Amino acid sequence: MNYLGKPNIWRSARFWLIGSYVLVSVLAAQPSATPEQGPVQARFEMLEERLRQLESEIAELKGEAKDSPQALEPTPPTVAVTAPPPAPQPVVERALPMAEVIPTPATRSSGEYSTETRMPFSGYMDYHVNKAEGEPAVGDFHRFVLLFGHSFSDRIQFWSELELEHAFVGGGEASGELELEQAYLDFLIKPWLNIRSGIMLAPVGLINERHEPPTFNGVERPFVDTVIIPTTWFEPGAGIFGDLGSSFVYKAYAMAPLNASLFNAEEGIREGRQKAFKSIVQNPAITGRLEYHGLPGLSLGGSFWTGKSGFATPGINPRVNVFEFDGRYSVSRLDFRGEWANVNLDQTERLNSLLQRTSGVNPNIAERMRGFYFEGAYHLLPLRQRYDLVAFSRYENFDTQHKMGRGYLPLKEFDRDALVTGLTFFPEPDVAVKFDYTVLRNQSRLIKARNGVNLGIGWWF
Repeated sequence: MNYLGKPNIWRSARFWLIGSYVLVSVLAAQPSATPEQGPVQARFEMLEERLRQLESEIAELKGEAKDSPQALEPTPPTVAVTAPPPAPQPVVERALPMAEVIPTPATRSSGEYSTETRMPFSGYMDYHVNKAEGEPAVGDFHRFVLLFGHSFSDRIQFWSELELEHAFVGGGEASGELELEQAYLDFLIKPWLNIRSGIMLAPVGLINERHEPPTFNGVERPFVDTVIIPTTWFEPGAGIFGDLGSSFVYKAYAMAPLNASLFNAEEGIREGRQKAFKSIVQNPAITGRLEYHGLPGLSLGGSFWTGKSGFATPGINPRVNVFEFDGRYSVSRLDFRGEWANVNLDQTERLNSLLQRTSGVNPNIAERMRGFYFEGAYHLLPLRQRYDLVAFSRYENFDTQHKMGRGYLPLKEFDRDALVTGLTFFPEPDVAVKFDYTVLRNQSRLIKARNGVNLGIGWWF
């Protein structure tokens, strides 16, 4: 059949089928339904089937497919429609005791009427084997610490730290310790002004707020941050903290004071910590810290503590003043850190006399205690390696008898220095395998300090 002078199978078939379809439709639309209409309905169904067959045959004709306007556009391939991948959740920084954990919209609850967010828990642990010269090796699971946080809203957050020392706590005998070292609320107001209240770490020194095992070299914490600054040092209190801009951050708290009746010659003010156990706060101490982070690889800090500590020594109320400066610097494979700390006490003559009369033993508490250290470290493996191996050496001087009050002589065995040299291997950034050899000396001719070998492993999560 020719149509407009051109053979076209599709147009001819379509013309014939449309006419048939119209005819059948008219017949099927008659108002009366009689038995004679049964063949018409059968014909209608047959024509529909034939129409489908013709469309299928026509689609197979390549020449006609080229003439079809629809064929000019290639059929796009079928693409499986999948839901877009969920937006990556922000990596929550390890919850350090000193960290201010601030929730973001991605970490908040999806509830329509609640911004309450449960923060992930964190923790750290360390295990040591210590071998002092002339003594048997001692293995000790030194610390098992869990940290729990919670964000009630954008503005109110909670953080806590629960520590078990030496693996076992028993009554009536020497054993480990179970301590609640932190439990405080943060009320976030402005970047430069926020409020904190509860049991808090005193912001004094490099280690007191940053004492997790992977953050420092050596199996044990530095002597200066143990003897001169009594890490870990925590008390109940309240204060403010914030970011002042220009790379300066600060903290300033009022906290429970030390107990001067427990000071001694060997460990200075360390035993005077009340540790939030029914702490007497009649004369609150004031403490604060200022840090600067304005240059790449450089951190500088200074801190202080001042407060009267004589609530347990009738008639005597000595003031304790602690001042500290520290710095850290990293460049290429080299790391450096250092710290200087000074403790001053007044009324030490009267304090020593009172304690000797009441206990029968002269505590020989010094008027001034001082310590400092300097550490250099070198990363032995290429910087882009997954693993890290750090060689370090640290020199420390710590003297709890640096200056005595009138009428008292210093005990030279407590004028000490140490050279700690070792390796720290990081199979993962949060896991540290440690070894060091400690050369310990003092100024006494009678009492010899003992060198030691230390092995340890520490991790946090």
